[in-house]
Amino acid sequence: MLFNSLDFAIFLPIVFVLYWLVTNKNLTLQNTLLLLASYFFYACWDWRFMFLLMFSTLLDYFTGLKMQDASNQKGKRFWFWLSVIINLGFLGVFKYYNFFAESFAEAISNFGLKVSPRMLDIILPVGISFYTFHGLSYVIDIYKSRIKAERNFVDYAVFVSFFPLLVAGPIERATHLLPQIKRERTFDYSKAVDGLRQILWGLFKKIVIADNCAEYANQIFNNSADHTGSTLVLGALFFTLQIYGDFSGYSDIALGTARLFGIELLRNFAFPYFSRDIAEFWRRWHISLSSWFKDYLYIPLGGSKGGNWMRIRNTFIIFIVSGFWHGANWTFLAWGALNALFIMPSIVMKTNRNNLETVAQGKLIPTAKELFQMAVTFALAVFAWIFFRAENIHHAFEYISGIFSKSLFSFPSIFPFHLFVLILLFILIEWQGREQQYALAKLGLNWKRPLRYTLYYTILITIFWFVGKEQQFIYFQF
Repeated sequence: MLFNSLDFAIFLPIVFVLYWLVTNKNLTLQNTLLLLASYFFYACWDWRFMFLLMFSTLLDYFTGLKMQDASNQKGKRFWFWLSVIINLGFLGVFKYYNFFAESFAEAISNFGLKVSPRMLDIILPVGISFYTFHGLSYVIDIYKSRIKAERNFVDYAVFVSFFPLLVAGPIERATHLLPQIKRERTFDYSKAVDGLRQILWGLFKKIVIADNCAEYANQIFNNSADHTGSTLVLGALFFTLQIYGDFSGYSDIALGTARLFGIELLRNFAFPYFSRDIAEFWRRWHISLSSWFKDYLYIPLGGSKGGNWMRIRNTFIIFIVSGFWHGANWTFLAWGALNALFIMPSIVMKTNRNNLETVAQGKLIPTAKELFQMAVTFALAVFAWIFFRAENIHHAFEYISGIFSKSLFSFPSIFPFHLFVLILLFILIEWQGREQQYALAKLGLNWKRPLRYTLYYTILITIFWFVGKEQQFIYFQF
């Protein structure tokens, strides 16, 4: 069930009405309804993978209790590693087995040996990377005595499988979400309206920007050898906007939907393409994943405390692992390594925390220096996205080689003028709202009602005007 589908447009109001009117503000009934709705939502993808989700939930629930009740550190450690190994084992089998098997066979062939490993013909369960990381953060926090194990199974299961975040995040923490699940919730009209605004903007980003950019990005990347350098540049730009509109659009819909039920999820995007350096970009892009790796990998490895060598080593580790988290392909590893290289100067010179505030805060336009910094950072991001989108490493290098050819200065063979107008309007709205939680948060709130509703209906009409075939969100494959 896609957020941008008719099915979800029917599903969400039904759950919303049952949640606020039928449960009669009973917390137990509310959480039970959310759990059942979440399982139904997930089963609409493939009911067979429900068993994997439920097994993962039961595993971490019971190992959490065993760790909490363990009489000594040895017992606590046993249950902790049992959970970690099984979680990562399932993730490894479903997501990485074929990649490692193929890579091993290829490496062995270089020594003149031929190996034909047996490949697994299995579908990657949607959302497995996200709900696995939910469970891992939970058991790690219990092991480190940051939280106590949750004894109410329904409450814990809602934390893992809450349907707005189930298939593509944000990656929540038990310390943030579980207290909200256990707390009594009452309907708040202003929060619900704010949630609807964020859903509206998320749908605009997904349907109008991402899906339209995807049409041309796919056309160019899939036939890159036939296009000029200037057209290849446009293809990279279209994918750059596609993945942002797609993933941040999903996150907006997820956060807005959760707010309808009185729950606040972690912010996942903070206008990353307005960043002035790569370090700032990664503080603003997929925030929940970046912070997860910082807290559960970078800091345990020593963080930034051991001098330049340790900072360099740990930075490369988290970026390589982050790339590998996205998928079993060398292109993702290359994308992660590139970003590590891009951020390295600021790590070495300790300037990675220079740009903590929003660019041009309180101002209409940025300075010339800020504009230059944003342009350079954006160009580096676009270059890295080529590897992320390419079919393989060879394709990525061919694509880049095609860009840096004589045809770079020719007029693009594909030039959708209407899309450029939409992108320009989109950027302007994002820019004016960059100091808010999302671009539409404050836009028009002080306008007179007819003008304000004209804005909302214009966005809604634009969404319906450009809606086409339902496009799956990119991050569902991760």
